[in-house]
Amino acid sequence: MKIESLKDKKILILGFGREGKDTLSFLQKKFPGKRIQVADKSEKVIKRNNVKFILGKDYLKDIARYDVIIKSPGIPPLKELRDLNITSQTELFLDNCPGKVIGITGTKGKSTTASLTYEILKKSGIGTHLVGNIGKPALSFLNKAKENDVFVYELSSHQLFNIKKSPQVAVFLNIFPEHLDYYRNFKEYIKAKANITKYQKKEEYLVFNKKDKIVKRLASKSKAKKIPFNSVKVKNIIPQKDIPLKGKFNLNNIKAAIATVKVFNVPNKKIASAIKNFKPLPHRLEFVGEYKGISFYNDALSTVPEATIGAIEALGNDVQTIILGGFERNISFDSLAEKILRSNVQTLILFPTT
Repeated sequence: MKIESLKDKKILILGFGREGKDTLSFLQKKFPGKRIQVADKSEKVIKRNNVKFILGKDYLKDIARYDVIIKSPGIPPLKELRDLNITSQTELFLDNCPGKVIGITGTKGKSTTASLTYEILKKSGIGTHLVGNIGKPALSFLNKAKENDVFVYELSSHQLFNIKKSPQVAVFLNIFPEHLDYYRNFKEYIKAKANITKYQKKEEYLVFNKKDKIVKRLASKSKAKKIPFNSVKVKNIIPQKDIPLKGKFNLNNIKAAIATVKVFNVPNKKIASAIKNFKPLPHRLEFVGEYKGISFYNDALSTVPEATIGAIEALGNDVQTIILGGFERNISFDSLAEKILRSNVQTLILFPTT
């Protein structure tokens, strides 16, 4: 959907979180004086001038009377939205961005991979911007975007849901059961993730994990040029001692970033320099400090069992205590339980709601 086509449309922004606010600001600058509606379940939203707000439990009332609904990723695929003209900030950006977009997704690792890819490209002198979950909302860049710009876009399943255009370079890291409180089942979650490559053209690129069975199957259906990142020889680019990221899962993130920047012909020396100076992201196997001889790591963003298993493997036999729990997402913990039973872990501290 082209931005100009919204000029005379009756628009509803559904969800007024980070993306919703950015969408409103963008549209107000693009179409000064245009009256735009916003709907949100929360009644604590701070209202703005020249905007009609529909808040509270009846926020979906009369939703069918709008020409276009721009849905925020936090709004699940509700039955009330079926058969309506739904778009999103992600789809609007992909449809209107004049530059190249590198879209990065996966159940885990996308923030680290996106950040590392961005740092490598930036240090190589390529005009690069980090957008999406890990960066700024995408539409805020659109007015100034140029043809030679590269946008590294971290894409969640929620952002990919229902889009009808894929990025020119798609990166698919892995897929595990996740967000089953949002989707009806794992199959629907997979379908949302698959959109990162579903609409790619034959001259575009898919960087993917051939060792992940589901990702490999989805890649086989893609029209894009396929680049499995598993074959990247990291040791030929940078010595192990110079890599600041721990664990096999982070090695996969590094391989994916290298395979992606090679599409842009970045030399190995630039890649090695960027990796060596890369600062690991917070809450991802982050060393917090030492107290009374005990080392503490914050791995709060391990929100699926596979990520916690990877963290245990990365730290080796030194892990003696694990704090687990959090939001209930209807995920099985069997594999994590088996891993803990086979490990040296002596103490479990378990929090609600799981």
